[in-house]
Amino acid sequence: MRHGRRAGTPYLVVHLALPAPGAADASAPSGVVAAALDPSAASPLVGFAVSRQVGSAVVRNRVKRRLRHLVRDRLTQLPSGTCLVVRALPPSAEASFVELGRSLDSALTRAARSRDAAATRAPRARGARDQVGEQDGSGEQ
Repeated sequence: MRHGRRAGTPYLVVHLALPAPGAADASAPSGVVAAALDPSAASPLVGFAVSRQVGSAVVRNRVKRRLRHLVRDRLTQLPSGTCLVVRALPPSAEASFVELGRSLDSALTRAARSRDAAATRAPRARGARDQVGEQDGSGEQ
């Protein structure tokens, strides 16, 4: 969940890590994690996080089943090598199947779009925000 882009809705938060073409992460540990971060992986990897705050075990399992079914229908839209984590928020317990689907679509679209925008955005000068903050916060005019 540390890599990639995050997008949230009232019902869930999506963490999306799309593979960079030809980039291999040399700092990744061996084993499953290294295979997950490998851009040549055959299919997308998806994980679900549903905490106790969502509800009892029965409610959490129902939310996971719904999310698993919704993500399964959208796997063909994800490029191979994608890592996706879907974290359910407490309001997802009362959400309908249709509301969860709309929420998932919205979050996936925003996460993918923010990754594309960040890749094309020009790098900002380091420390530019600090200089503006010092001028505004000084109290002198």
